[in-house]
Amino acid sequence: MKKTLALILLSLSSCLGAEPPAYVSEAPLPKGWPAPGPYNEVAEKSYPKYRAAITPGSSGLSFWTLFSHIKKKDIPMTAPVEMKMEKDGDKMKRVNMAFLYQNTEVGQSGADGQKIEVKDIEQAKALSYAWVGDDSPEQIAKAQNALEKALKAKELKAESFRMLGYNGPGTPRNKRTYELQAVLPVEP
Repeated sequence: MKKTLALILLSLSSCLGAEPPAYVSEAPLPKGWPAPGPYNEVAEKSYPKYRAAITPGSSGLSFWTLFSHIKKKDIPMTAPVEMKMEKDGDKMKRVNMAFLYQNTEVGQSGADGQKIEVKDIEQAKALSYAWVGDDSPEQIAKAQNALEKALKAKELKAESFRMLGYNGPGTPRNKRTYELQAVLPVEP
């Protein structure tokens, strides 16, 4: 009995002292881009038109391909990095990666070699689930489940999915912010 009570008190004290999730900013957001959050819940968000450099894949090679592009073109780094997600059975997989420009006045759209396409992305709304921690398959599945429940409750269908990663390797994994989003169809 005493052991059980001690464990309960220890659990409560660690919960009460836990810090709420917080965004660690490493780079500015694109113009008009909403900050990440709220955390651990689904929220509807609006995004302005933006410009992005996009490359296939989602590996470290994709990151360095985009990093080389912005350095060569003297494009300032922003956060987040965007990864298009597609359903693969009941899981999600990353299919491409994009670096976002500060605004649509920076750089120009079009191909940059064979691996990068710079595109202007139209304004959109999304259902978003943000968290602080790693981007493990378990965490992505938790966010996906929350989004799918919200889509069903609102009788909506996602046009596409994307994951936004706001931090780089300099931020400890347990302090990184991510958002999984269900991009909603454009209203007529």
